[in-house]
Amino acid sequence: MPRGRRPSPAVVALCAALLLGTVAWFVPGGVGTNQAGTGGAAPDPTGAGAAPAGRLAGWPLFAERSGLATDELRGLEAAGRTGEAAAIRRIADQPTAAWFADDAPGYADRAGRLVRAAAAAGRVPVLSVYFVPGRDCSGHSGGGARDAAAYRRWVGAVAGALAGHRAIVVLEPDAVAQAAEGCLDAAAAADRYRLLGAAVDAFRAVPGVRVYLDAGNPTWVEPNRIAPALRASGIDRAHGFALNVANFEHTADNIAYGTTLSGLLGGAHFVVDTSRNGNGPALKGAGDRHWCNPPGRALGAAPTVETGHPLVDAYLWIKRPGESDGACTAGAPPAGRWYQRYALELAGHRG
Repeated sequence: MPRGRRPSPAVVALCAALLLGTVAWFVPGGVGTNQAGTGGAAPDPTGAGAAPAGRLAGWPLFAERSGLATDELRGLEAAGRTGEAAAIRRIADQPTAAWFADDAPGYADRAGRLVRAAAAAGRVPVLSVYFVPGRDCSGHSGGGARDAAAYRRWVGAVAGALAGHRAIVVLEPDAVAQAAEGCLDAAAAADRYRLLGAAVDAFRAVPGVRVYLDAGNPTWVEPNRIAPALRASGIDRAHGFALNVANFEHTADNIAYGTTLSGLLGGAHFVVDTSRNGNGPALKGAGDRHWCNPPGRALGAAPTVETGHPLVDAYLWIKRPGESDGACTAGAPPAGRWYQRYALELAGHRG
């Protein structure tokens, strides 16, 4: 999962000023109203009313009705554990991103099946593409394509499978921010940015696909540091950028940060991952425990393309709630595996 969001003092100061296994299911690791313990969809986090429609207006989001949450729900219902089942249903019924994170046989076919199923339902799927070489800088979700050529072929196959259909693509969580933060040397970072730009171009070339390049979160890399990295990665050719993937920062803080970053990028739009930010972040300064399965968190605002903000195209559940961020604490499974206790906590179940 996306890892290691270590806030620098400059980022913390900025936030204060702003009020801030298989291809199918491998997942990397604000609401001003603080929906503590509700576990349900939080209300509009901005308090904003009607605003100009975003670039995804009229794109109803697709709930795939499969995956680890759905499997768990069916098992709980079959066992008659109605209270737990009701809690997990709050996760399983929502549109969440489908992650494409390896080159196991059939990955492109799965992308094709996904967009066809969504089209048949009159809806639009969200895909998270997570296979860049050197992924996660050897963190909990390390891996990725073996080299640039393999990655280009892989991206081309996924993009080709989307042809003729609508889809929203969130491109490479953490890849830009980690490079900008210094996990790669200058030459390797430049290579990564060029590779991401090629991926942007591949998805942008498919009519009906909207691609958002990941840009980290408000506590990670300052806007004036990540903006040049995003430009080098083709942000001007993407439809926008993505914030807060697999993280917990308040939506209002993401909007403040995103608005500042947008101003440095010529008015770029963005999407925000609200899957687990209903109670905001936890354990500041606690290293991995700030982002890796932190306790006391809750589901955030439900996925929607109606955000009430002119720059925010959607609130999305990109991280799939209930799937572990990594084996960072006793009893926690590896990244992407189902974590029942944590899922129930996110969904507000009090057993």
